[in-house]
Amino acid sequence: MIGKKVTNYRWTICALLFFATTVNYLDRQVLSLLKPHLEDVFGWSNSDYANIASVFQFTYAISMLFAGRIVDKLGTKKGYAWAIVIWSAGAIVHALAIPIGEGIAVVMGFVGITSISVSIAGFMFSRALLGFGEAGNFPAAIKATAEYFPKKERSFATGIFNSGTNVGAVLAPLTVPFIAKQWGWESAFLLIGAVGLLWLIFWFKFYDKPEEQKRMSAEELEYINDEKIEGFEPIKEAEYADGKVSWFRLLHYRQTWAFVVGKFMTDGVWWFFLFWLPAYLKDQYGMVDTQVMLPLVVLYSMTMIGSVGGGWFPMYFIKKGYAPYDARMKAMLVIAIFPLVVLAAQPLGQISFWMPVILIGIGASAHQAWSANLFTTVSDMFPKKAIGSVVGIGGMIGGLGGVFITKLGGALFDKYKALGHIETGYTIMFTICAVAYLIAWVFMKFLVPKYKLITDL
Repeated sequence: MIGKKVTNYRWTICALLFFATTVNYLDRQVLSLLKPHLEDVFGWSNSDYANIASVFQFTYAISMLFAGRIVDKLGTKKGYAWAIVIWSAGAIVHALAIPIGEGIAVVMGFVGITSISVSIAGFMFSRALLGFGEAGNFPAAIKATAEYFPKKERSFATGIFNSGTNVGAVLAPLTVPFIAKQWGWESAFLLIGAVGLLWLIFWFKFYDKPEEQKRMSAEELEYINDEKIEGFEPIKEAEYADGKVSWFRLLHYRQTWAFVVGKFMTDGVWWFFLFWLPAYLKDQYGMVDTQVMLPLVVLYSMTMIGSVGGGWFPMYFIKKGYAPYDARMKAMLVIAIFPLVVLAAQPLGQISFWMPVILIGIGASAHQAWSANLFTTVSDMFPKKAIGSVVGIGGMIGGLGGVFITKLGGALFDKYKALGHIETGYTIMFTICAVAYLIAWVFMKFLVPKYKLITDL
């Protein structure tokens, strides 16, 4: 490659992935930010909201199992396009939840089911459609990264586009309450949902397979296909690269279960922070609408530190001679200690609302660091052809863990609200969030004590 000019068109693709991931998180957060208002409008209980939110998580979880294979079949360009069309439609139809719910009520009335309210039915349908579409984001983005980046740059490119999750979490409280206050809650769903459709214009204009990309130089294509990493031999995966691996076959490996346990125990913590923090600020401090903007922006801005620092941290141990998996597990043990500060959120919250915001921000930042390393343990131990399937299995189980946490939170908050002590419900949930990572690490270490590459698939 010496003497040849390598263009940087691949980073344009990375930018597209970053913006799509940002939109992904914007769309999924609108409901949580409007929850305090919508529960007043429609008379929802915390359990009602939990049921609506868990429909998204359940649909997302099940869809994750199949999303990667669907994207593989359709190709990256069509697969990603269909994913964002579906989830944008899901985001937009939230604004039509009432007429949709009325239609569902008529259908359910024919079969004798009349107990579900119109608003809940409409929002459940909308969340299910959103979850189905959003499940395609990460499989498509990871596939595009593998197509457009050499192995030595993929983790960096993945870190960049994945930071869109944090940016989306920051932008949502800056935009959603303002839009809802100015033009109504329906407008928030309509305007935020439409952003994804604008992204499609740029996706179709700028994305093609690397070998068909007219904007990219031949030298850059050669660079992308260069598997050599300075100081290392190329990874010899040719004998594993082709063919599919059955999900049932993968369940025979302790490495799969280690990843599954890590996802089940900790994914729900992130979902809880994402879906319940606006409600927490209202229940504990009476903060609603635009009042939650600054605290949530500060909190989710902190998570960017975890995203970047968490990806870098294992290199400290790798440079000391540890195998990648062993280095990652040491890093994850340190990371798992940080969420323990969330235990102090309620006691110190009596001083100022900023105390729980900062402490929960540390816990959420630790989650991003943990998650970055947890995903990478799969590529440490499995051949390339199995990575998507293992990630899909873990993603599904992690989503189901999120459903459990969401339903548990809703039940606890309703119970203790009726008793006049809703703060007790939050204390219990914050305790679960604080200790989940250490428990997950212990189970993972028990299942896979030492690094072992799977070579018999």
